[in-house]
Amino acid sequence: MKILKLTFHHIRRSPFQSLVAFFTVFACFFILNSFLLVNRGLSNVLNYFETKPEITIFLKDGLDQSTVESVQKELANYPDIKEIRYISKEKALSLYKDMNKDNPLLTEMVTASILPASFEVSAFNPKVLEVIAQNFSAKSQVVDEIIYQKDVIQSLLSWTQIIRYSGIALIALFISVVFVVIFTLIGMKITNRKDEIKISRLLGASKFYVKRPFILEGIIYGLTGSIIGFLLSFLIIYNFRTTINSFFQPIIFVPNLTFFEPLLLLAEISVGIFVGLSASWLGARRYIKW
Repeated sequence: MKILKLTFHHIRRSPFQSLVAFFTVFACFFILNSFLLVNRGLSNVLNYFETKPEITIFLKDGLDQSTVESVQKELANYPDIKEIRYISKEKALSLYKDMNKDNPLLTEMVTASILPASFEVSAFNPKVLEVIAQNFSAKSQVVDEIIYQKDVIQSLLSWTQIIRYSGIALIALFISVVFVVIFTLIGMKITNRKDEIKISRLLGASKFYVKRPFILEGIIYGLTGSIIGFLLSFLIIYNFRTTINSFFQPIIFVPNLTFFEPLLLLAEISVGIFVGLSASWLGARRYIKW
């Protein structure tokens, strides 16, 4: 208790410096946690498209049943095929009417004869779809058009990588800033109290004894900053959870609470304590030489 009182006494004696240290740690972990939660949502978006990749192969009119069946058998021979759905002209008409049921003008003049039959192919491995697209593009006597989500998946992958690498660089930068700020702050406080420390040393106090309040101060900055930064970013994101998920439907961008959030909080607290401890310990070691 005595060491805690002395530590808080040090914090109160230089409130401006202490606030700078706290808000630096807070900003770091606010950004860190926001990035992790957003990145988790982006991963859900990417997984949705990766686990539900699809290619649509529109067939030319006038193909006999045996040709259609041979196309289906050829598609089934590819590895990692998840599902092959044949959409006949009648089924295509039914789907079209269902999609435009609120606008009858769009359905009055449309008949099954003008809609193409097609195969919708989904796979567990998106790379298989690329091979199918390349192979069937050459079958102009059977295939009328191919629609493939390759560009969407590649764009999502690119944006996810950009966000991930930018976030990692930003986190590394902020943690470095936190380390330097706490290290410098502890050094300034030790310099301002060098006479007190010298007197304590002359009275028989060990180096570790005089270092403890400064080390504990760094731990307090890391602990409080990481907790408050996590809680604020968490509350903001989960407060808008319904709106965010509605925007990304049918993907759950912000999922229900799981063990991930408590584990993330513990991890961030551990990082905060470690950064605060190491920065203050090195600062005390650097400046307390008497």
